[in-house]
This record gives sequence, C-alpha cells and structure tokens, in this order.
Amino acid sequence: MILNKPNPELADLIEDICNAKSWEGIIKKLCPGTKCIDAIVTGSMAQYIPMLEFDCGGIPLVSKCCASSEGLLGINLKPLSKPCDTCYTLVPNMAYFEFLPVHENNEEERSKKEVIEVVDLVNVKLGQCYELVVTTFIGLYRYKVGDILKVTGYHNNAPQFQFVRRKDAFLSIDSEKTAEDELAEGILQAKLFVGQFQLQLVDYTSAVDISLIPGHYILFWELKMEESSKSPELRPSIIEECCYIVEQSLNFVYRASRMGNSIGPLEIRVVKHGTFDALMEFSVSKGFSVSQYNTPRCIKLEEALKILNSRVVGRYFSQQLPGYKILKWKLNKSM
Repeated sequence: MILNKPNPELADLIEDICNAKSWEGIIKKLCPGTKCIDAIVTGSMAQYIPMLEFDCGGIPLVSKCCASSEGLLGINLKPLSKPCDTCYTLVPNMAYFEFLPVHENNEEERSKKEVIEVVDLVNVKLGQCYELVVTTFIGLYRYKVGDILKVTGYHNNAPQFQFVRRKDAFLSIDSEKTAEDELAEGILQAKLFVGQFQLQLVDYTSAVDISLIPGHYILFWELKMEESSKSPELRPSIIEECCYIVEQSLNFVYRASRMGNSIGPLEIRVVKHGTFDALMEFSVSKGFSVSQYNTPRCIKLEEALKILNSRVVGRYFSQQLPGYKILKWKLNKSM
C-alpha cells in the first residue's frame, strides 16, 4: 500500500541530499526519525567509527551485543557508551565457556607446550587476554572460536570483555610477528596524520612479501578525499611518512629487525576506489556470508592478492629507520 506507485518528489529530495558537496550527517537528513545506529564498533571494525560518526551527524552508535557463528557471546549493558568504551558482559548460559591465557610475547613457546592450562569463567583475571573456547548445545566441544578477548571488568560474577583481535590475524617474517591490534594502532596514528590533508582511509589490509631479501610487510590502502568519493592526488612524502608512522608503532622486535636489515622497509600500496568492494565480492563468491564478512586484515590467498595488486595506483616505502625520529606532526599538533 505504501510502495504502490512512483514518488518523484521523494526521489528528487533524496537525489538533492546525495548530490550535496558533503555527506556529513547524511543519515539524519535521509532518515530524520533515526534514534541510533546499530553497528559493530570493536576489534577491526573500530577503524570505521570516524566514517560512521561523519555520516551520522551525532546519532548514537550502539553495539548491543557480541555474537559469532558459534552463538551469542555477550551483551552490552551500557549501549549508549562511547564506542571506545564498549564492552560486553558474557552470558554464561549461552554455552560453556573456557579460556586459554594468551601471552603476546611468548605465543610461539606457549603453543609448543603439550599441556595448556585452561581457565574457567570464574577464574579469569582482570586485564588478561584469553582465547575463547566454547562447548555449545548444538554439539561443538571445546571449540576454539579464534577470538582474543581482554577482561575489562565484572557485572556481578560475570566477566566483561573487549574484543581484541582474531588469533590468526598477524604478519610474520622469520621470528618476528606483528599482531592485528599492533598494526591497527599504527594505522590509527597514520589516519590522524593524513586527516590533516583532508584524506580519509576507506579500508586497508596487509600482506607479506618475501619475494625479495629481506622480506617486508605491505599495506594496501584505499584513500579518498574527506568530502568526496573521488580518488585523491597523492604527495609521495605524505604516504612515505605514513609508512614511518606505522613502523614506529610496531613492536621492539620489528624495529630491531629493521635496524638490523633482516626486515625491509614497510610499503604502502594505494589502490583504486572500489577495490575492497571487489575483494568482498570475491570472498562472497567463494562462500563467505555477506552478513558476517569482515575485511581480512592479513591476506595470504594468492587470488585475493592478485585482485589487490591489479588495482594498485602507487607504491611508497618508508624512507627512515624506526626508533629515533620524533614525529614532527605530533609536535606541531601539540603546539
């Protein structure tokens, strides 16, 4: 009864809104009655928060629960809290939960042990990271979900947690390993830097290139101007500085390896607009669910790498060794 005939007046209104120079607050303009945006704002999804806030125009971002294909894990008891403060309270009757302690600096040694001590829900420690293990009503028995969680507090006796990263989401060359959350921190710092030049990072992923000696890490970036969907004209010095900023945020082993020349300079490959849409379409064609698709932060599949490399418009390398330079942009920002 509502969609029974064309509505040219409404179509013209939507077209006028979408043709505006800036899309800041566009959701509020298109849907004035919107009360909140239901979105995932933790883990690798956190990088999209600035983009969502730009489009929302002040509408609250709400992440009401944390769920996976294995079942519901937790609920957000403070849905109107800031995205950076979002945590989930574990629902203990949804499955039988166990926890494997994760020690980031000793992961390889821990994996070699024959017996790994599993922690029950009531014995988790505040501030500790754990890999989640579930036994479910549908038949999964002591199944490793693959998510790394950090205990942030308690509601009554139920632990509260933040999602940190996927267990297998890391880059590795020889003995050096860079986890997804480490990389995300470096990306965040670089995003703040490019924001000064009205550039916005649409999406990113990473890969390892060992075709040359020494091997090095690659970041694939899709960039756009803040108030336009067009691909920007890039100054090499800006992206090269981003390479350095990311390197500065990585762990000590990485920086020492760079200084010892056992790892080559970090590279950023800027890709065409729409590249990550093409990557999603490829993943869906291989059986991924659209509703559960997340941009993989570390690409190892050769076919996916071909999609990314075929759309590269520029390649930039870090021009300095990490560890010594004081970032000028940080100093300028504080003045």
